[in-house]
Amino acid sequence: MATREELKQAACAAIERHSDDLIAVAKDILANPEPGYSEYRTARVVAEQFAKLGVPFRANLALTGLKGSIKGGAGAGPRVAIIGELDSLIVDGHPFAADATRAAHACGHHCQIGMMLGAVIGLSSSEVLPELSGEIVPFAVPAEEFIEVARRLDLRESGKIEFLGGKQELIKLGEFDDVDIAMMCHTASDMGSHAFAMGGTSNGHVVKYVRFIGRAAHAGSSPHLGINALNAANFALQAVNANRELYREQDTVRIHGIMTYGGQAVNSVPSDVRLEWRVRSGTPEAVVRYSDIVDRCFRSGALAVGASVSITNIPGYLPMRHDQNLLDVFRVNAKGLLQENRVLMMPPTRNRGGSTDMGDLSHIIPSIHPYTAGAEGPGHSSEYLITDYHQAVVNPAKIMAMSVIDLLSDNAEGARRVTTSFRPAMSKGSYLNFQRQRAEVIEFDGAAT
Repeated sequence: MATREELKQAACAAIERHSDDLIAVAKDILANPEPGYSEYRTARVVAEQFAKLGVPFRANLALTGLKGSIKGGAGAGPRVAIIGELDSLIVDGHPFAADATRAAHACGHHCQIGMMLGAVIGLSSSEVLPELSGEIVPFAVPAEEFIEVARRLDLRESGKIEFLGGKQELIKLGEFDDVDIAMMCHTASDMGSHAFAMGGTSNGHVVKYVRFIGRAAHAGSSPHLGINALNAANFALQAVNANRELYREQDTVRIHGIMTYGGQAVNSVPSDVRLEWRVRSGTPEAVVRYSDIVDRCFRSGALAVGASVSITNIPGYLPMRHDQNLLDVFRVNAKGLLQENRVLMMPPTRNRGGSTDMGDLSHIIPSIHPYTAGAEGPGHSSEYLITDYHQAVVNPAKIMAMSVIDLLSDNAEGARRVTTSFRPAMSKGSYLNFQRQRAEVIEFDGAAT
């Protein structure tokens, strides 16, 4: 019977032998980016890789997701999901942006698929899998980037999805009901001298699709006959800015958005203006509080010019809750693979400001979402590029594989310790109730007041 360290060495050696193939898969996905809930080619790539590795799987989960199953040879035990995200962003000007859609992997999700497959290769090796109890669940999930809200609302209206985020929808569908522990790694470019970072938290958020409706008129000869919806939107955004003194520093508030439609023609009073907006903060309660303030601002813009406004509030993500036992396991393996001073442990209060639907999952089951170096340029920008694929794909695959060995070897003692000590912040039912309460449409007619 091999020791745990011998199992780790065998897993890492298998991953290293396939490193060129793993990087090639990541680069192939980079060259063919697809936004959320439309990652059909990317899903086919994953399906082909699962089939090549002999991994049984189910496909078309939340439209494009794939969920595999690899049973350990040492008997029953907890199930550990290794997650990779399928989707890209929309970033015009990125060197790998798709010509037709402007989709681009400016967040490194293509590397997540490579590292997930790498961990599977290491754990499936003949020296390792027979010594593991329980089950490994490689899971390729859609639609983490909360973008293209109007298109996703159409998907919701047609009954194809309920939730606009991929893990949200998969939680609702019950695809995490049989998962006991979840893990993934994300690339990052703001790591300084560190190669791997763990801990901290993220913002929760709520998403808003806002439509101001006015009345068209000739902008030159009869503007007095119109109601300018663009002016209503501008007043609303000024009101949002005027409330910034209410945003407490400890709440890590971020309020931002884009205008997706600003009118039909320059010589017509804009009668239809649409916004996609986001309210982020460090706790679910704070998100609700600041969301109400922003809704009030949108109503004020409509009131100011006599327009009407429709505010579609969409349940966004919850803050990330890293499981401390998983952090301990990951820290040991990261420091074992990398130099100790290159592994950063962030305090629980360290909020990176962004949001992830891994936060939703972490409220229900023990989860971890560390970061690996290997990228440069600001995230979500045209400058975000992977410059070290070994660090961005191969090393995190090894760290995840070694961590799973710690969890599922020796009759899955490590995993049982994690699941026994975990205290969920929400049950699946209470999570779904909370999110569905966020979903509402507010109609306000400024001319009727």
